[in-house]
Amino acid sequence: MGRGGCAQLSYSELLSRRRELERKYLDLRFQLVVEHVDNKLMKRILRRQIAAVNTFLRHKELTELEKRGVRE
Repeated sequence: MGRGGCAQLSYSELLSRRRELERKYLDLRFQLVVEHVDNKLMKRILRRQIAAVNTFLRHKELTELEKRGVRE
């Protein structure tokens, strides 16, 4: 899923997507230590995907606060 696909997801879907990506990232880190991994760049790709999801989550949080009229 590209960055554009995250924009249409709900807040709870983004949270589950982040959990899924973090689990994949952790599994990949273990694989890098224990065994051979074909695509070592996958670690960077997963980190960037997690960062993109975090960005969308924060944007949704700020949008919701703005709707309520709450300032940080």
